[in-house]
Amino acid sequence: MSEQTIPHNYSHCMLCPRACGVNRRDGQRGACASSAVMTVARVGLHAWEEPPISGNVGSGTIFFTGCSLACSYCQNSAISHGGCGQQFSVDMLVQSCLSLQKMGAMNVNMVTPTHFAPSVRLAIGVAKDRGLRLPVVWNTSGYETVDAIRANSGYVDVYLTDYKYADSNLAASLSGVADYADVAAAAIGAMIDQVGAPTYDEFGGVQRMVSGVVVRHLVLPGHVDESIEVVRRVHEEFGDSVRLSIMNQYTPVLPRLAQQGSSRAAACLRRFPELARCVSDSEYEAVLDFADTIGIEDYFWQQGAAASESFIPDFCCD
Repeated sequence: MSEQTIPHNYSHCMLCPRACGVNRRDGQRGACASSAVMTVARVGLHAWEEPPISGNVGSGTIFFTGCSLACSYCQNSAISHGGCGQQFSVDMLVQSCLSLQKMGAMNVNMVTPTHFAPSVRLAIGVAKDRGLRLPVVWNTSGYETVDAIRANSGYVDVYLTDYKYADSNLAASLSGVADYADVAAAAIGAMIDQVGAPTYDEFGGVQRMVSGVVVRHLVLPGHVDESIEVVRRVHEEFGDSVRLSIMNQYTPVLPRLAQQGSSRAAACLRRFPELARCVSDSEYEAVLDFADTIGIEDYFWQQGAAASESFIPDFCCD
């Protein structure tokens, strides 16, 4: 990426709620562990998103390296903070979007793009000028500022966002951000204001989401009460303005990371030994039963064994 195509926003970076203020144009790296040069770990069709996102052909995913969170249990740790990926120019990102469209993708799905948002928006604009017609999905941890969401107006059609925690202590312990719940709730409100309630068309014989917000929650083993509180908050605060997705795919990568020498993973397991296992059927059913009880009629849930490292995409780590 040339100096001319690196937006000025990186000079004093305030792109995520951590507001590090570092000069990423000069190579400084903040909480996201990234400079101003985009790094991409994978471009390709991805079959494991929610049905209106992946459909029968797959979502056109672009996985960015780096993340403003530091979730101790991240199954994609190789790219979130492991540095795995290749440098990408804006033009390379444009070409990737158009290539995914030619492959028949349901959409273009920007996965963890927040820390590269100015460059990603630039690429989306150019791609649309060159014929991109697919809905653009912003696939995020939910740790977004309201200003960052507002800046996406005209570029993003669908938000696929996490709502990880209700409890500030758990958020601080597992992801390093005590303010997660309040920040994520405000961001979701801004997303709804921008793209509205979910709408669909037909693509390849299946229903495709073309605008709206999907709120994901990953159930953690041993933390059913936390998940129930998140589900309650989403329903009470946002109702039918979003589609809720309750996920059982927590993959216990912490033991492997600890065996490989990660002191952080080992410390996390000492404090939260339950994170060494998958979510039990009874735990997951308890969360789904609660969603039914409070009247959530239309939500996504996962059937069968979704917690496996075989479901983690192959990333390009050259």
